[in-house]
Amino acid sequence: MGVLSVIEDLTHRALAARGVESRWVDTSIARLHAYHAKGRGPLGTVAVLHGISSSAAAYGSLIQRLRGRFHRVVAPDAPGHGRSGDPRVPLNPETLLTGMAELLDRELSEPSVVFGCSLGGAVAVSYALARPEKVRALILASPAGAAMDAAELERFLTIFRMKSKSDAADFLGRLHRRAPWYTPFIASDLVDLFARPVITSFTESVRSEHLFTPEQLASLPMPVHLLWGRADRLMPGSSLDFYRRHLPSHATIEEPDRWGHCPHFDDPAALAKKIAEFARRADRFAR
Repeated sequence: MGVLSVIEDLTHRALAARGVESRWVDTSIARLHAYHAKGRGPLGTVAVLHGISSSAAAYGSLIQRLRGRFHRVVAPDAPGHGRSGDPRVPLNPETLLTGMAELLDRELSEPSVVFGCSLGGAVAVSYALARPEKVRALILASPAGAAMDAAELERFLTIFRMKSKSDAADFLGRLHRRAPWYTPFIASDLVDLFARPVITSFTESVRSEHLFTPEQLASLPMPVHLLWGRADRLMPGSSLDFYRRHLPSHATIEEPDRWGHCPHFDDPAALAKKIAEFARRADRFAR
């Protein structure tokens, strides 16, 4: 068992010890796992969606902080990620969305706040487009999915095709505001993680036509808040420009100074506060 697997297992045990339940949903793509946490807050349900080769356990600290503000927190593992089963078919943008949509359709019993980071942000946007009645507010942190031409997309996807510990260290340097001290201890695990067939199948399948159009973003009817850390070195600046230009006029955009690509690592307390504050504003917007 590698270091990353140990960390994920310890996080799972810690969440379970704090009353967070594991639930399983059989979808047409895979048997999917999701954390369900009962909360103490008044803000209804929030779903948090993770990025590529990550897992719901990466949101462990965020889940705990959201429980004080929301009535329920749902954190699913994507097909082939975390504790979910491997997909029965090759993972690509279509099968990823199908599996996640089937899970969310079953697990979100009321219009909910949906948060997604990175690829999880793209899944959140896709779900909001497909099921607007299920999403009462949409919060995105450095989401993937901005339109790129074929050459730009290929350059971006190359980041995820790691061949060496050096490639993994470069990736972690892009992912975090500061390269973490433990980089040498997990670099080899990270190379193996991104070399899994479920991940390579996905990165090899993505094409420009899978990315969002201006018209799709502009059509989002629910309140939308975009968070984009100024220290994000993973996503190209053109992606922020695309979202800035094409999100609907009612969307709000915030660029925190000290956040990188994954604010749930940089400052989970501040992220939980921003999610809750926007959920309250969205409720006022709905009235």
